[in-house]
Amino acid sequence: MVIKTVNLYELLRNRQILAILDGDTDFGEIEIGDEGSLIKVSMPYLSGPVLCDISSSFGLPATYSWGGSNRSRWEYIDDLLEYCIKNNKVSDLLGFLFSKGQFVEKLKGNTPTIIDETYNRIIETIIQQINGILYFGGNELYVAGKQFLMRSVTATVTVEAPAIKQIDRDYIKSLSERALKDIDDSNFDSAITKSRTLLEEVFCYVIERKSEIPSDKGDIGKLYGQVKSLYNMHTQKDHDKRINTLLSGLNNIVSSIAETRNKVSDSHGLGGKRINISDYHARLCVNSATVMADFILSVSDNNQKHNKNSENNE
Repeated sequence: MVIKTVNLYELLRNRQILAILDGDTDFGEIEIGDEGSLIKVSMPYLSGPVLCDISSSFGLPATYSWGGSNRSRWEYIDDLLEYCIKNNKVSDLLGFLFSKGQFVEKLKGNTPTIIDETYNRIIETIIQQINGILYFGGNELYVAGKQFLMRSVTATVTVEAPAIKQIDRDYIKSLSERALKDIDDSNFDSAITKSRTLLEEVFCYVIERKSEIPSDKGDIGKLYGQVKSLYNMHTQKDHDKRINTLLSGLNNIVSSIAETRNKVSDSHGLGGKRINISDYHARLCVNSATVMADFILSVSDNNQKHNKNSENNE
């Protein structure tokens, strides 16, 4: 039985957390690089105009009056959070605010390895500090793959996870086209990351259509295991052997994309373990993820139609 609760994202509208998100609060300094340069552990400082631009980009028009009377910066981000909560965009907003691209000014001038390591340390510290504020209420912010989610850490009942965005073929096509454009721009890392994101979001979506909660470990293999179990997608003796071979091949697509993303993409600082790929390898990864995502969505759609027809015939 799924029990609905108040949207836990509302807890992020705490004044202390807002001050963290807009870059007002820092948590000391850390040394980076061989020369021991110091860098503040904080989110990038978001000025009023920048906050207005971000707000507008997420669908909430906001303007900044130069030389005029403006609201406090925390009020801008609070309004944006409220809007994103109502429109199921909080995970997207947090994903944007915490993205590596937002830390360019803070981290530029360092080597890729130092940038990745420092970025990961800062993000980890900030999320821990936010969770320190949420802790006494028995809740926490966590990251599952590319999703920023909230959960109760003391609940004894099943809590409904925040709903993932609507996934359809237009969405799959859109993300696939963006990944292919990344390849055309020689941004193979981003293309690989989008390939994994596509699979992860489709897996989460079809799991939620079964009124189940996706694995919160960010483990794409476990998510696919859930999908196979819920939709009975395991190989079976009464299936055509060619279909069973194709189903077995899907396992290889999932594991290969996950491993490639971990070793190639822009999501981890791997130093010497990092490998390079060619454009045609990146294109293979994107196209494989697209085909599989479309197939999984088709399986889910067919299951939904079958269940609906069964209900109508009763």
